[in-house]
Parts: sequence; C-alpha cells; structure tokens
Amino acid sequence: MPTATSLVDLENLRTDVDARVDEHLDALAREVGGIGSPATALTDQAAVLLRGGKRLRAAFCYWSYRAHGGAATGAERDAVVRTGAALELFQAAALLHDDVMDASDTRRGEPTAHRAFEARHAGAGWSGSAERFGTAAAILLGDLCLVACQREIAAAVDDLPAERAAAARALFDAMQTEVVVGQYLDVLVQAEPWGLDPAADEERARAVLRAKSARYSVERPLVLGAVLAGASPAQVDAISAAGLPLGEAFQLRDDVLGVFGDPSVTGKPAGDDLREGKRTVLMARTLAAAGAADRELLVARLGDPDLDVPAVERLRAVIDRSGALAGVESLIDTLADDALGAIAAADLAQPGRGVLLDLARAAVDRAA
Repeated sequence: MPTATSLVDLENLRTDVDARVDEHLDALAREVGGIGSPATALTDQAAVLLRGGKRLRAAFCYWSYRAHGGAATGAERDAVVRTGAALELFQAAALLHDDVMDASDTRRGEPTAHRAFEARHAGAGWSGSAERFGTAAAILLGDLCLVACQREIAAAVDDLPAERAAAARALFDAMQTEVVVGQYLDVLVQAEPWGLDPAADEERARAVLRAKSARYSVERPLVLGAVLAGASPAQVDAISAAGLPLGEAFQLRDDVLGVFGDPSVTGKPAGDDLREGKRTVLMARTLAAAGAADRELLVARLGDPDLDVPAVERLRAVIDRSGALAGVESLIDTLADDALGAIAAADLAQPGRGVLLDLARAAVDRAA
C-alpha cells in the first residue's frame, strides 16, 4: 500500500505547498523585521514548526479537487496549492495554542515553541519568568500564524469566480470557528467531572474530536477541494459524508498513538497523553470496562506529569486488559470502512478517486 509520504509527493504537491509556505514566511519575516528586528525570532520559530508535518490536509484538499475534475496545471491548480498552504498555516496556529494548553514539551521531536522561547529567555538571563515569557511568545506566534493563514486563503481564491471564492472563504472561516470551539470543549471536558457516566464521557470525547480535529483535518479540506473544482451541491454533500467518519478515525488513531506510539516515530515521549491526562474515547472506554483495582490505578495516575516509563507501562496494561484498545481499533476500522465506502460510491474522476482512497487508508493505518 502506498505510504502517506509517497501520496503527498504525487504531482509535486508537497514541493509546491512547501514552496508557497516558505514564500509566505519569508515575506512575513521581512514585514516583522521591519517593525522590530528582535521579533524575527517568531518567524524563525514558525519555520521550525512548518518544516515538519505530513501535509495530509493539503493533500486531501488537492486530491478532492482533482477527483472533482480539477486540472493538474493552471491558475485553478495554483489556487488549490495556496489553499493547501493556508491549511498548513492554520494547523501551525492550532498546534502552537494546543501545545501551550497541554503544556507539551515536544512536537515532532523538537521542543515546542513555548519551551523554545522559555529556553531562549533563560539562556539570555533576561528578567522575569522564563515560563511566562515562553507562553506569551507562543500564543503571539499562534496569532501571527492565524493572520498568515487568512492572508494566504484570501490570496488563493482572489482570481477565482466570485461565487466559488465566497464559498471557499466561508468554509475556511467556519473551519476556524469549529476548531476554536472544539479547543474550548476540550478544555471544558478536562475540567468537568469524569468517570461517573462512561457513555456520556465517550460521547463528550467524540464531540470534542469531531469539532477540534476531525472536520479540519479531513472533512473541511475534502470539501474545500470539491468547491474549488466547482463541484455540484450533491458532490459536495457526498464528499463531506466521507470526510467526517474518516476524520474521526484519523483522530482516534492519534489518540491511540498518544498512548501506545513509538516515541522515535511520533516525536513525542512515550505515553505523553497519559501524563497530560487527555480524556479521550480510549480513556472513557477503559474507565467503563476496567476492574475496580485497575480503575483506581487509572484514576489516581492519569494526568500525573511525573509518570515514569514503568508507570506508563502499567497504565498501558490497564487499558489493554480492559478491552478498550481493541474496541477503539474496531471503531477506527468501522469508521474507515464507512469513509472508504462513501468515497468509492461518490461521483469522482480518476486519478483523484484512487489517490483519495489510498490517502484515506494511509491516514488511519499509520505509526505517527
């Protein structure tokens, strides 16, 4: 089966999206430097984050565009590439803010932005709290990436027919609202009582992952690509119906990797989601099914930032014994099958149709 990397490389997409992101960052660095040269530390850090990434959102958008009849060359293709760059800039903003809220230390094997700025402050011996400086700088960088994504999507659709451009902008704007609301719901779930009603816990966890990740990771990019190609309302509805279950499966895979992933592949410490105490579908199902002693251990240690590797292994064993891991894997398979069936049944053109099917499989069958 083709890998996600090889699929994103097709038709020079990764290279073209990366070039557009780099162009935007270079222009932004010049603008920022003209306002105050020390602030180019922000754009330098943005470049570190944006150098990584799978570019899957850009790929879902582009191959949906191609599957709905979009050309492989020309002005419309350029608009889709720039939309992919806008999606990457928006994801950077979301990750920057998410890492602050989760107090994460690493991202893709590198220090998170707030930790990098914190280290810069401490290393220079500046006054005040290094931690507060790092947090403030990362939040501001996230805001700057939000500005950047808005500029990029505006430029992307500028020369398209007015109706198509307006529809794409409306979708992009709605996606941003969904993610912000999803982030708040995630913060709320972390604060509310947990473990008293397992069915309600799971539904809340799924509502968060739909709003915070599933739509903007898969469904919105797929719909954007269709709209940019001039797809009919029926075609847009069909690709949306495929995108939401695929987006859920994509995020559920992330949740599994956050507990069981190999840190050398994921770029995050083993069991990091356990230290952060993330209240996911995996955790809800574990609490619902675990025996009394295992449940007590999980409640006591979930969210403990000082979990060492043996403690992580004990909690992993609790999750596995409960049957929650197998249950979530089965749910991923069901959602992925629904999405693949919807893509296969949709009115899509080749080669886009085949690449979308391969992308869907790669999005859920991955190790990072």
